[in-house]
Amino acid sequence: MIERIDTDKWLKRFELNEFPEPEIIHLKYPVLLCHGYGAITSLVKPSPLYDIALLLRSHNVLAFAPNIVPYAKIETRAQSWVRRIEELVDNLPYQKVNIIAHSMGGLDMRYALSKLDIAQHVASLTTISTPHHGTSLAELTLKTPDAIREKLGDFLDWMGDRIYPHTKSDSVGSAAQLTRKYINEEFNPATPNIDDIPYYSYSSAVGKGTNQPIRVIARYQNKHIYDLEGPNDGMVSVKSAKWGEHIETSNLSHLEQMNLRLKDDREILFQTFWLNVIKMLEAKGH
Repeated sequence: MIERIDTDKWLKRFELNEFPEPEIIHLKYPVLLCHGYGAITSLVKPSPLYDIALLLRSHNVLAFAPNIVPYAKIETRAQSWVRRIEELVDNLPYQKVNIIAHSMGGLDMRYALSKLDIAQHVASLTTISTPHHGTSLAELTLKTPDAIREKLGDFLDWMGDRIYPHTKSDSVGSAAQLTRKYINEEFNPATPNIDDIPYYSYSSAVGKGTNQPIRVIARYQNKHIYDLEGPNDGMVSVKSAKWGEHIETSNLSHLEQMNLRLKDDREILFQTFWLNVIKMLEAKGH
């Protein structure tokens, strides 16, 4: 029996790497990870982007993934992020942070930079699948019958108020701010970029129109967005996610980007994506 085994191939798995530790990545400033709309991930982990913070820390990057109100309007959420930034610069030997914002968090931070006088503490803003031009998924949600929408809104607000009791939730009001009409006709014209801040963006596409898988439960919304906006990650289209210097389009769904509902065979895609984001910031001197 032993003669049938390719011993060289079998023992190759035990060959030692000379440097088995995670690659060291050098950034000038810490990273603040800003999460988006919703509280689903907060039910299964300390914060929506907690896993990303731990991954970055394993590569020598000082990263923080705090929580703010999960369901609230952009103006309210932006004020919460400003307080988080001020806490960090008050307690760390740095006067700036690199912001990496996922989904609605990118809109929050664009507002904070434009309206809340926080630019002096921000080295860069990188957005991941942020609906910079709105999302038809928000419009679909708001078109549900009034009775259903009100009951769903009441439930989300009830859950949000218990998960994060510091700020009153407003799930319907915040969803209305994610529509294409509101973002393109009101938010974008009133929220210009700050000249001295570099804005980077990443988009993502899975499911319809790609060869990347998407969960069965998300196929309806993926197709809905595709028919109106084109390739998307199940919540935000590639077209909508582009803002400032667009770096690339990944192949992770909106939930996979947060390490949620990620199958084992796609774990390497998750890790590679986030490390590439940090290496991009390193290459640009942030």
